[in-house]
Amino acid sequence: MSELIVFITTFQIENGALEKFKEAVRKSTDFLETNGPQLMAEVCIDENEMRAHGIQVHRDSESILTHWQLADPYMRDVMQYVTTTRVDIYGEPNEAVIEGTRRLSSKGAVLTVTPRFAGFSRFPGIG
Repeated sequence: MSELIVFITTFQIENGALEKFKEAVRKSTDFLETNGPQLMAEVCIDENEMRAHGIQVHRDSESILTHWQLADPYMRDVMQYVTTTRVDIYGEPNEAVIEGTRRLSSKGAVLTVTPRFAGFSRFPGIG
């Protein structure tokens, strides 16, 4: 059975901060492409709404915890330009991951966790 966990985080970009946000995201994703444990990481931006979505696929909860440790300095830079409004988790993260994301919901972000039911992946060596 697959343990894949998908994180989709929604951010509201602060007025006047779009270009600074984009530059911080580029630095973060460049670092994570080389050093991060994610199987996939994408950031999509709706410039008209000043909204961004971060989409990550992780092998398991340990991957998420490792990502948080590695990315912390980069995420601090990114987060100064946005407010997290929503975190949607698909899969079954462990309690440490749930506790880490609860901090965001205590700041007003909506948090959902939807357990896996069925599916497959085409990521090489996974599932």
